[in-house]
Amino acid sequence: MSVHVTEPHLQTARKLVEKAHAHGGLAPLDLERFWADQDKAGKDPFAADCPQVALGIWMSHECVFAELGEPEQWGKLIHDEAYRLGLCRRYNDLSEKIVGRRLLSEAASNPAHNLPRVKELHDIFEGRNTWHEESWSYWLHSAAEDEDQLKALLDRVEARLDNLRAFLLPEGWAEAKARVLAAGGKVGLYRGQRGPVTFAMSIFGVEKLIFLILDNPELAARYRDLILRAMLERARILDEEASFTPETAPHGFGFADDNCCMLNAEMYEFFGWPILKAAFDRYCPAPGDWRFQHSDSDMGHLLPLLGKLNFSAVNFGPNLTVTEIRNHMPRTVIDGQLAPFTFCRNEEVNIVAEFLRDFEMARATRGLKFATAGSINNGSRLTGLRLIMAAIQEFGRY
Repeated sequence: MSVHVTEPHLQTARKLVEKAHAHGGLAPLDLERFWADQDKAGKDPFAADCPQVALGIWMSHECVFAELGEPEQWGKLIHDEAYRLGLCRRYNDLSEKIVGRRLLSEAASNPAHNLPRVKELHDIFEGRNTWHEESWSYWLHSAAEDEDQLKALLDRVEARLDNLRAFLLPEGWAEAKARVLAAGGKVGLYRGQRGPVTFAMSIFGVEKLIFLILDNPELAARYRDLILRAMLERARILDEEASFTPETAPHGFGFADDNCCMLNAEMYEFFGWPILKAAFDRYCPAPGDWRFQHSDSDMGHLLPLLGKLNFSAVNFGPNLTVTEIRNHMPRTVIDGQLAPFTFCRNEEVNIVAEFLRDFEMARATRGLKFATAGSINNGSRLTGLRLIMAAIQEFGRY
């Protein structure tokens, strides 16, 4: 049984799934009405006139393999644009029939808008980011193995920060930027980052960061402060390259920090929290600004601290409940709490039951955007998405 799901939830879910099977696997749904209500709900899930729970699942190009019966070729999917777009078009032909929308982007990149690569935060800290086909992802490799190596690394980072623009921007940047701007392109800003704990553990090691905070807080604080300084400097430089001033620069910042759950509250308050607080103070200080964190892990012990950051939206792991999050974040949109494995295994009854559980907890406060509590993985099906949409329409109206 899914976490916190009750037998009444399961009984109601079974009935909806039976209706879907009776209609060839397609849950009964008024598509036109659903999308009209979704347009309203998505704008403000807290609004008094929000008609139903907002849907937060837009699928992912990772889902094309199972849906289309194609062999998994992850490297090709990521790195071969023509191959990816071909799969996305075929997938969208199905999604349009099943859920009434073309969900995946079919837009090709414009070579005239391509700028040469600007170095990233991991480059400043000498981390190597390499593609691993066996895990279908990029891995960020460590750059220091002990405290002496970390001290030397931080010395080099400090030297880079004294002239970071020259380090970040590639040779021929000014000419390339002028060409791209003339063609209607723009300089990309820096408003999202692998979270500070996950980043620091990638560069130095998981256990090593934990012991560093415990055994050498002075060095840990130096490490923390240089991560923050490098982030703010990189963001400022790219803002300037895009012709923004501090007064005109767009607001908003988001983090993906799965590993922050590995620190207890005291350690996180010392190392991770100050970085988020400073980034938000700089780039999203106003009440309506976008402040986001994704951490698809067990975050319960950090909720009291994170609640002080006034997130506009969060996406936490599936073992947390809507009620637990809401107790600490009364005005934060909750993207969740459908377990990703429930969705990608196409456990139809549990998919609906988890929605019923979450709506029951969110009904009084609103502010739920029903989504996976983590990533959307291959195996997640369009018929499952339609089942969720039918559950929202039948059971998730305010």
